[in-house]
Amino acid sequence: MNSIVAPIVVGVIVIAIGIMNMMGNISTLHWYHRRNVSEEDRVPFGRKIGLGTIIVGASVILKACLQYAAEKGGNQTMVTIGTVVLAVGLVIGFAIIIYALMKYNKGIF
Repeated sequence: MNSIVAPIVVGVIVIAIGIMNMMGNISTLHWYHRRNVSEEDRVPFGRKIGLGTIIVGASVILKACLQYAAEKGGNQTMVTIGTVVLAVGLVIGFAIIIYALMKYNKGIF
């Protein structure tokens, strides 16, 4: 049980940040990620960044839950599934974030 607490807490924090971003509060992003974002693009930019962030956080939580199920059930297949879910979630989440940065900030730096 202790092995899943930290990833779940991290996942919840990441999801909370994603929700804040989706609501238009992009102050959690570093200044160079928002310097070229116009005022009218602030909300769509925040929504895309937030969506990517939520996907990353959810994949971390799901990985932790599958890891816990594997520990309790003795089924190592769950560990593999959890690893795949985490990898896919990270790729999709970061792809959305990078897309938003390229579209609204004209670059990732």
